[in-house]
Amino acid sequence: MPSHPVHAGLRALLATAAFAVSAARRAARSMTRYKLTIEYDGTPFVGWQRQAEGTSVQGAIEDAIFAFSGERVTIRAAGRTDSGVHALGQVVHVDLAAPRPPMKIREALNHYLRPAPVAVLACDETSAAFDARYSAIRRRYVYRILNRRAPPALMRNRVWWVAVPLDAEAMRVAARQLVGRHDFTTFRAAQCQANSPLRTLDRLDVVADGEAIDIYAEARSFLHHQVRSIVGTLKHVGDGRWQPDMAGEALRACDRSRCGVVAPPTGLYLVGVDYGENAEIAAAG
Repeated sequence: MPSHPVHAGLRALLATAAFAVSAARRAARSMTRYKLTIEYDGTPFVGWQRQAEGTSVQGAIEDAIFAFSGERVTIRAAGRTDSGVHALGQVVHVDLAAPRPPMKIREALNHYLRPAPVAVLACDETSAAFDARYSAIRRRYVYRILNRRAPPALMRNRVWWVAVPLDAEAMRVAARQLVGRHDFTTFRAAQCQANSPLRTLDRLDVVADGEAIDIYAEARSFLHHQVRSIVGTLKHVGDGRWQPDMAGEALRACDRSRCGVVAPPTGLYLVGVDYGENAEIAAAG
């Protein structure tokens, strides 16, 4: 008995889909994955993520990859920094169909990235199990404040200039109240897309050295604008507007309106990303 044309069409469609999935899996197995460590000045970019308008860090790197390899790829980063935020050690991974020596990839990318303020510091071949975002066990940031009367000349767009004197010790006392696992709703941007406001802040240190005040923050992951919101709150403590205990009170309120000012992006740096043994880095380039 002849098969119904609808059934025959459905079988053909399913067979085509199965073939496409199988082909995609074979292609994925044939790709070589690389881990890139990136440094950039975030000033001229709309942020890390590629957008419909404006130049992004992601877009600049993907365009450079295409320029030397002829491959259109989408890279994945450990963190998506906002416009104006810098990186000393952003980490991304990319899959390429044609394997190449990691050192040649690094040199080619740095050539095609010029004159954009982006540099590939290292390129390592890695296993397919490594994921720049999901394999990360710690992200490390520093926020830099220039605390002096005169505005910055050489460090413009690379620090938060605060002209009024700040009490770094009071800021340090306030910072201790925010370390640990908490509901960070107060320090979370209204547009944050994270499923939960719970985060574990492993480190929050305030280090003063002359005119510089550096605030170090470390955690497995952060909420959108979490570091900048915390820094702005600590600045309120430093200039005497808030008492140190008020930082803890704001945290426990779980109320965004209780946050201090959000610090500008200019002083924020993604310092580095840490990976455990499960990241399975295969070889160094």
